[in-house]
Amino acid sequence: MSTTESSKLPPFDPADPIGIDDLLCAEDLAIRQAVRDWAADRVLPHIAEWYEKGELPGIRELARELGSLGALGMSLQGYGCAGATAVQYGLACLELEAADSGIRSLVSVQGSLAMYAIHRFGSEEQRQRWLPGMAAGEIIGCFGLTEPDHGSDPAGMRTFARRDGGDWVLTGRKMWITNGSVAGVAVVWAQTDDGIRGFAVPTGTPGFSAPEIKHKWSLRASVTSELVLDEVRLPADAVLPGVTGLRGPLSCLSHARYGIVWGAMGAARASFEAAVEYARTREQFDRPIGGFQLTQAKLADMAVELHKGILLAHHLGRRMDAGRLRPEQVSFGKLNNVREAIDICRTSRTVLGANGISLEYPVMRHATNLESVLTYEGTVEMHQLVLGKALTGLDAFR
Repeated sequence: MSTTESSKLPPFDPADPIGIDDLLCAEDLAIRQAVRDWAADRVLPHIAEWYEKGELPGIRELARELGSLGALGMSLQGYGCAGATAVQYGLACLELEAADSGIRSLVSVQGSLAMYAIHRFGSEEQRQRWLPGMAAGEIIGCFGLTEPDHGSDPAGMRTFARRDGGDWVLTGRKMWITNGSVAGVAVVWAQTDDGIRGFAVPTGTPGFSAPEIKHKWSLRASVTSELVLDEVRLPADAVLPGVTGLRGPLSCLSHARYGIVWGAMGAARASFEAAVEYARTREQFDRPIGGFQLTQAKLADMAVELHKGILLAHHLGRRMDAGRLRPEQVSFGKLNNVREAIDICRTSRTVLGANGISLEYPVMRHATNLESVLTYEGTVEMHQLVLGKALTGLDAFR
């Protein structure tokens, strides 16, 4: 390439080394910036303290602010939802998780699980009752699928809903439920005589309780609860009429996993940026450590995996917007991006040395949060088996 040709090229952008922003429109960029600014103002100044204390104070206020931002049920249409594209929702997830995985989890569970379930499978009366308040952040939702003894195999759930006259009566327990103890509505999946059904459960119903889970070393700035359903009596219209069987909850999980594909890259980006800044300013042997070959090799490798992951997320988002995204492709993205994000965080920690374990920097916080993200919404092994089945046509789950 001649000097003249080279001079016509745009400058190299260390924050966007392969030019992914060229794929985004002005509205995409504006939404990304709005979420980034909100997180910088409302989360980043406090998140280390929240994480250290193991709490998320003011969650209801944060939810209302996120509702005003249009981030709750962001890609859903109508009922006060923003009706954004899948790519725009993904960009929001990336920015939220760059602040903390717990904040992105709050938004994902609200929009991609609880609201999505009601929007897709609920009656019009249920949608009108719940979705506008949830989109505004006035009502927080949770999603009850995982049980103490049934995580990767939800078909074995023991929570049961029986008919009693015109009512349903639910009994059982759910575990590791984000937003559980602050939710106004819980979407609970239960066995029935006719198969697995979903229920919109007002959390003030007698027999419902949601004790908060303490002593977590990951997702500490997030509300995580158990759901206890002790003969919870619901009217007939509490059941989601639009689906029977595991197809219901699994389709919700696929939608939430898509957000994780983007979100994990936010945690990775924040850790990577901390490592780059540290490498530029930390001096050893009378020079910045960023000037040493081994450090530059780490930074280059991290940049490659980070932006490959963002490009993959963008590609999957375009497929979702076109109605062409398959669950196996979501598994591909979740498996790759969370795994690479953890590796980026761990490598960033080595660049920071001993300072990498301090909450003064975001790296260890993101690394420990991602250990939860690696497990929830499908473990590594489950996504490997989803892809293995798709590649071979052979089912290795059982």
